Amino acid sequence: MAQRTATRLLIIGWDAADWILINRLFGAGKMPNLRRLVDVGARADLGTLEPKLSPLLWTSITTGKTADKHGVLNFVEPKPDGSGLQVSSSTTRKTKALWNILSQNGLATNVVGWYASHPAEPIKGSVVTNLLQEGEPAAESSTWPMVPGAVHPVSAVDAIAAARQRARGFPRERLRELLPKVDDVGAGDARVQQLVKLMAYAASIEGAAIAALSRGRAWDATMVFFDAIDTVGHHFMQFVAPKMAHVSEREQRIFGGVMDRVYEWHDAALGRILAAAGSDVTVVLLSDHGFHSDHLRPNLSELPPERRMELESSWHRPQGVLVMSGAGVKRGAEIASPTILDIAPTALALLGLGAGEDFDGRVLAEALTGETPARVPSWDAIDGDAGLHPPEMRQDPFEAADALQQLVDLGYMAALPADAQGQVDLVRRESLFNLGVAVMSRRRPQDAIAHFEWLVGHRPSEARYAMCLANCMLSLGRFADAAKVAESFLSIDPSNLDAQLARAAALTLSGDGASARAQIDVIERAVRTRPEMALSLANILAIAGRCAEARLYYEVARKRNPRDPGAHVGLARMQLALGGFEESAGHALDALEITQALPEAHAVLGAALAWYGDEANAKSSLAFALRHDSGQLDAERWMALVCERLGDVERAQTARARVASFLATIAVLPKDAPFGPADFAKKHGLAAI
Repeated sequence: MAQRTATRLLIIGWDAADWILINRLFGAGKMPNLRRLVDVGARADLGTLEPKLSPLLWTSITTGKTADKHGVLNFVEPKPDGSGLQVSSSTTRKTKALWNILSQNGLATNVVGWYASHPAEPIKGSVVTNLLQEGEPAAESSTWPMVPGAVHPVSAVDAIAAARQRARGFPRERLRELLPKVDDVGAGDARVQQLVKLMAYAASIEGAAIAALSRGRAWDATMVFFDAIDTVGHHFMQFVAPKMAHVSEREQRIFGGVMDRVYEWHDAALGRILAAAGSDVTVVLLSDHGFHSDHLRPNLSELPPERRMELESSWHRPQGVLVMSGAGVKRGAEIASPTILDIAPTALALLGLGAGEDFDGRVLAEALTGETPARVPSWDAIDGDAGLHPPEMRQDPFEAADALQQLVDLGYMAALPADAQGQVDLVRRESLFNLGVAVMSRRRPQDAIAHFEWLVGHRPSEARYAMCLANCMLSLGRFADAAKVAESFLSIDPSNLDAQLARAAALTLSGDGASARAQIDVIERAVRTRPEMALSLANILAIAGRCAEARLYYEVARKRNPRDPGAHVGLARMQLALGGFEESAGHALDALEITQALPEAHAVLGAALAWYGDEANAKSSLAFALRHDSGQLDAERWMALVCERLGDVERAQTARARVASFLATIAVLPKDAPFGPADFAKKHGLAAI
């Protein structure tokens, strides 16, 4: 084991916590416990993954691997006997989690409330699963047994059971703290009851965490997960100012402050957990994604359940929060483009252990005081008592009815079909879709396309399936096939803008300029009343080489959402193509002010600086871009040319070799935009690349 810089490590998960709302509360002097951690530690935006669904993301956080590797693909899964559904289980996970790796290295871990942690694994330490609240009886006086398998070790069951907060006995004073105007609607209001149910679960998580920390047993790591910011947000963020069109003045007056108070509750709970943890604790607090709280909030109130299920994740912003504080963490460190995949390797490094070479993330070394431990080939291949379930074990087919109903209430699931087979078929389709999206988002369309072909074959009227198939085909250079998929769907739904955009892209890339222009004209008329589609239209115009027009729509997108880095990066790319190098650099820097987690912005900045004549800084920007996203072909081309200009022959040769290797794997060579690498090479008498 390498040097261990964290005496004890406390990882706190706040699902969907967002800096926009936190910063506003900081400005009002709220959330003092989190503020203190930030002041003596480091903070950053935290990049998420697609699809932005919590079980997939939180399992990636604790494994350091993408969903196709860890195997948790949905909120629910078919029971082993196919008779119905159960909440996604720990036996589904195909790889070791942090607590397993720590366990096999003799380190004790407390785990509380983590997604897909049931049934509890027999690790060194303790586990309270995400089903600790299941089965609350209707009568407050009735006994409330723990679900079998919810607690490890079994000797801790009574203490954890006693720490739970019943929704039906939720203290009136606590409710009034969350909802001061509760008397204006009454405790029987469905929204109030929903708030009570969700916050009772949050209180149970806190109680279980403090009970685990108070057992008097030494521990090395504690991991506590709260989902309430997300779950309450899906019900109550609609009431936050500015008022949404479907919300009444009365509703906003009564419910408009709920989200602020939920954040403040989490801060108070953080303070109590820190007190229970004691001194010498290094803290990593994070969220899996953010949550829209402004004019970008989606209005899903009038949608049928199946459409709401498709769009509920549109509440989620791609930037979550990351705070690191305590021994082993550099105060005020600038953390470069962290993602949720970096949490597991960084946690292991703080405890003196190396990440696996099969991890998809990196150690956030720039934020740590210690040396980065050497990687191991794979923790899955290393024997030891990791506290795993035996291979033959399967989750008991219990009925997790409460957990399933909450997913329906949140809109993550449509109302389930009455028959068990219909339920299983629905979940299998959605899990396969999630797998396809996860793989496609990692630039592996060749591995994703078969999933979408199967889905479209079974559900040709499902827009998400068809559009993902078309996008895979576009990525693979199968432009005619992509156009056919889009046109087939348009025969079902002629007004679908996503299908129109896919068709326009396919026609443009296949060289059918006349048909593409006609399709783009139709899209432009529709976008006049759908400004949220301006960014997509701008991307199509950019593909078509209509840079001046694309710039106009990127500007529309920027004005609609000044914090959308995609609009700023698009403007940077178009200004570069139009010869506005200084303006291009400015837009790239604007994007990076929003979040550093934008390798593409660093790449465009590098290109603009190269044309501007600042090749040394261009090289630095390109190096950053490639370090955090090695699959950027144009960035590698620019790196070769810039290094040749600077006389760095070895790095230039490496870049040219990587470009050649990459080009050998793609069917259709990309066309250079004006002022791209080809023009730069020609101007400076360099070999084409």
